[in-house]
Amino acid sequence: MGATEDNDYVTWLQGKSMLANAEQIAGQFSGVPALSQTPFGNPNPAAVGRSSVWFTAYPPSMITKPGSSFLGTLGDEDLWRAFETIGITAVHTGPLKRAGGIFGREPTPSVDGHFDRISTEIDEVFGTEPEFRRMCEVAAAHGGVIIDDIVPGHTGKGPDFRLAEMKVADYPGIYHMVEIPPEDWHHLPEVPAGRDSVNLGPAAEHRLHEAGYIVGRLQRVIFQEDGVKDTNWSATAPVTGVDGIRRRWVYLHYFKDGQPTINWLDPTFAGMRLVIGDALHSLGHLGAGALRLDANGFLAVEPNPRPGAPAWSEGHPLSGAVNQLIASMVRKVGGFTFQELNLAIDDIKQTSERGPDLSYDFVNRPAYAHALATGDTEFLRLTLNLALRLGLPPGRLVHALQNHDDMTYEMVHFAGSHRDDLFLFRGREMPGAELAGLVRRELIERLTGEAAPYNSIFTTNGIACTTATIIAAALGYRDLTGLDAAQIEMIKQAHLLLAMFNALQPGVFAISGWDLCGMLTLPRRQIPDLLSSGDTRWIHRGAYDLMDYRPDATASASRIPRGVSLYGSLSAQLEDPHSYVRRLAGILRVRNDHRIATSVQVEVPATDHPAVLAMIHRLDTGRMQATVLNFSDRSVTDRLASDHLPAGAAVTDMLTDTRITEVDDEHAFSIALRPCEGRSLLIGSPSGK
Repeated sequence: MGATEDNDYVTWLQGKSMLANAEQIAGQFSGVPALSQTPFGNPNPAAVGRSSVWFTAYPPSMITKPGSSFLGTLGDEDLWRAFETIGITAVHTGPLKRAGGIFGREPTPSVDGHFDRISTEIDEVFGTEPEFRRMCEVAAAHGGVIIDDIVPGHTGKGPDFRLAEMKVADYPGIYHMVEIPPEDWHHLPEVPAGRDSVNLGPAAEHRLHEAGYIVGRLQRVIFQEDGVKDTNWSATAPVTGVDGIRRRWVYLHYFKDGQPTINWLDPTFAGMRLVIGDALHSLGHLGAGALRLDANGFLAVEPNPRPGAPAWSEGHPLSGAVNQLIASMVRKVGGFTFQELNLAIDDIKQTSERGPDLSYDFVNRPAYAHALATGDTEFLRLTLNLALRLGLPPGRLVHALQNHDDMTYEMVHFAGSHRDDLFLFRGREMPGAELAGLVRRELIERLTGEAAPYNSIFTTNGIACTTATIIAAALGYRDLTGLDAAQIEMIKQAHLLLAMFNALQPGVFAISGWDLCGMLTLPRRQIPDLLSSGDTRWIHRGAYDLMDYRPDATASASRIPRGVSLYGSLSAQLEDPHSYVRRLAGILRVRNDHRIATSVQVEVPATDHPAVLAMIHRLDTGRMQATVLNFSDRSVTDRLASDHLPAGAAVTDMLTDTRITEVDDEHAFSIALRPCEGRSLLIGSPSGK
């Protein structure tokens, strides 16, 4: 391109850049009196009371109403009436803004399900800004809240990254990227034809570290795949800047190479300006009431002074400071935040002390899958008690069934900073790394491979599966093509058990469309293009139709094939008193009526039967509630004992309002549970009232 063309291209990119747009948005909030009237310094526990049951959407997978977009469908009055009947009070939309990249002037597709944002504009494939605002209005009319996303850790390779490569103004300051002078280009691998970057191998990473260009290897390589992603660093192809100089850069990406990492401590603070502007756009311009902070534990990296040691890239205090800044800004404008942070328990606690109001429960999610897969709740009891002991109560967490990601088995707490700590498990003390490896092997053995060929391992992170296919594998159903009515009923019962575990404890309960419809994984032969990159998570993202909008549709608008639904649509299920959704609504009614979301977990006691888990909570009224769950496919009888159970108190089943027994003088009672049954029990006063 000539000089004029270069200038035109730069102007075009700047007009579409997130940084330029963010600066316009942020200026609209300056000097506004209301922003000085809202408390912001501490997390707001009222976020749970405001909305404690969330529907988590995934835009590409939703089959939409005829003539409507994804956003138009989420603003459907009939859908919100169904949500209200079930007890759902918020919708987390998932990522909606334009994502992927720009190559020249042509857009390139997202490499990570729209988590590689390149614009503050809503992607037209999902709808329009007026439709988003209309959705917020409908939600509010039904007592609901809309939760949007921001990604403070990275962008896609959009206009901002292309301007950074060309070394325009502050744009290089957005990213962790380093210019490599031509005399050291021999350290960099060649970029294959048709690509704009190439991942560094470990040897190149080491050479550049020794040469003083980068901090070197990090604590782990997320999405590691031999020959695809061997390190967290990639090198660009030569790029000619507006000054006519050809440059090659090395940039950091914790995730995929199309997700360059934002630098929060660059002197220009360009990355901070970009992210805060994006947040204010969602809250102030679109009307969202809350934001998810995705992958927000990876916001700082610094060299380790110990020779050969990895750089400090997780649990860094700067990440905590950045999260506090973002969460405080969101609170100042009247919203709340939750973080999706898969780190050690103590790191999550530290980040949440002044930062986001809520945190995703990565601690117990693999543990409850392990309990179901093995019929043994010991590891789940260990994780629950460990979180309590370390000061991370469940009331600060978002307890979820399926989401768009894999069922992670990284177990970072045990495999990372506590790898050498000893934990008592199965009668002996074992180091955290050994414990994590043991649980991971058992999950893989029971939920994938020959035992469950419909599930799949996803790199080193976890298992690609739906909740229904976790359950099917745990129940020993190898072939899902011929499930009979009794088997489907058993899957449904176990699905309700997992819903009770997550919903009948303090905190937020989150449920997806895949859960509500009982979706199975997609056969691999249906999605070869989506699986070509090695991302097996697409098998659990099948399209679903919440309201029988288009019964004959074979795919979503994003061309995700329709999956098999075991339970049917919400509209059909709400007509059937024995359906999954109708029975779930009863569970959520108990949760709401007794304010279990804002109760306090006081004990997770030992039980006599290995398959039984009990959680005891103090309700707002001062009375005790016990959630008792049987994680096996056999009937069991157990005896629950706790000093928190007053002798002589009546024990009432909260779902049937039936008195079933009384606490004896040893502060205990016996209870019988059918296969995969859960009970919510109200403990009365010693007088029986």
